[in-house]
Amino acid sequence: LLVTGKLIKSRTSKILTATTDYAAEDVMSDGSAWEFKNVVAQVSGGGYIVAARAMCSTTALAPTLTLYLFDASPTSAVTDNTANTALLAADLGKYLGKIDFPVLEDLGGYSESLATPSTYGNLPIPFVLNTNSRSIYGVLVTRLAITGEAASMTMTVELFIEAA
Repeated sequence: LLVTGKLIKSRTSKILTATTDYAAEDVMSDGSAWEFKNVVAQVSGGGYIVAARAMCSTTALAPTLTLYLFDASPTSAVTDNTANTALLAADLGKYLGKIDFPVLEDLGGYSESLATPSTYGNLPIPFVLNTNSRSIYGVLVTRLAITGEAASMTMTVELFIEAA
């Protein structure tokens, strides 16, 4: 992929509330959708999501994650440590696509993963925001059970976007 437009990074962090293990396909959140702000220069703009990074403050976590993306806040489940309901029929008109992250890994610090066009993560994702917004919304889901979570662990997700 040749980047020809301006590259924008949008980062969102959430303090997760789970105090028990995550089951496979549980939502990771703080009770609201992940909002990636100012991803386009003007409302109803578009571009390409060309890379994404997920980072967790707890070390030695090795699940894979999926981030469902929408151009408005979804109606699917966003409560931490609950069963995922994305993709709901009610959200089809808002749906932009999903990013599958490679397995999280670390060498002593944050557990992290980077999805790029050369990984299996479904990138790049073209999008046009169909609402009067400059934000992309997401639902982050663990694809595997997590048994090493820590209360109040912080999850950070970054989207790298080539503006159209």
